[in-house]
Amino acid sequence: MVERPEKPEKRVLTGPDLKAFYKALSNPVRRDILSYLGEHGEANSTSVAKALGESTGTTSYHLRKLADLKLIAEIEERSTGRERWWKSLMTDIFTPPGLELTADEREAAVKIGTLKMAHDLNLVVSAYSGYDASAGWNQIYRAGLRMTKEQVASFAEEYQALLRKYLTEPGDHHPDSRRMAVRLVVVPDEGPRPTLPDDD
Repeated sequence: MVERPEKPEKRVLTGPDLKAFYKALSNPVRRDILSYLGEHGEANSTSVAKALGESTGTTSYHLRKLADLKLIAEIEERSTGRERWWKSLMTDIFTPPGLELTADEREAAVKIGTLKMAHDLNLVVSAYSGYDASAGWNQIYRAGLRMTKEQVASFAEEYQALLRKYLTEPGDHHPDSRRMAVRLVVVPDEGPRPTLPDDD
């Protein structure tokens, strides 16, 4: 029987957290570092710098900033002298609905959403455009359901449980695996339908 990783501890973001989180995500070097650690599990500034084509001074600085945000943590037992090792924190980051935000905190929250949506839109375009050539790697499903609010909550919980079933620790991935983007968006479908252009 394969032992599954425990459910990551849920970290609820506050308004100030959202501002700091956006500052991290809006920096391309920090995004790349988070991606690298998420894939490889552990690294020091030298290995990260080599992989990203940055200087060790640059990666050391951004690693410390990410640690301040509790997105990564130092591996103290591996760190010696000036060589500090870091690991990804498997954190389930959650923004509760109805969170009281100042104007600048709400602006940061919107910008985080915009960053994520731009990335997700690129993924959708890639999924459709490369569907035939993906040899089964690209899977696209769309569905419409009628559910109560309680059923929506239950559906989301079951979805999260399914994700945890396939979760692996960073650095402990199967050699034949690929990093897959999985998204779930559940919203009421009650607005006007978009008008598609006619084919000429």
